[in-house]
Amino acid sequence: MTVIPESELEFRFFRAGGPGGQNVNKVATAVQMRFDVRNSPSLTEAAKARLMKLAGSRLTLDGVIVITAVRFRTQERNRADAIERLQAMVDKASVAPVYRVPTRPTRASKERRLEGKAKRATIKSGRGKPGLSD
Repeated sequence: MTVIPESELEFRFFRAGGPGGQNVNKVATAVQMRFDVRNSPSLTEAAKARLMKLAGSRLTLDGVIVITAVRFRTQERNRADAIERLQAMVDKASVAPVYRVPTRPTRASKERRLEGKAKRATIKSGRGKPGLSD
């Protein structure tokens, strides 16, 4: 698990819509967090590539991931939510995918497959109307 230090994160706070009554009009509770993936010393090059692919539309052309959190009514909870979401993405990107090693089917499995096909063929041939040659 790779932990991203807060010094690599940039926060911007703004007013959000949604629940909060009058409070929503006067307090900047929404959080926009920016994380520069390309210049981050915390991640390996492979993890950076996977994270950039995983980020999708949240990634800017400069290689910065932008996460906006407006789910909660307080700035602290929105900030924690944004950090949590980034950490989940980083954790997922840090794990290298396990590639399947291709194997050849065994002789026994080939024989079982052919026996099943032959059995099915006899069942299907028995369904037809009896012909003159039968």
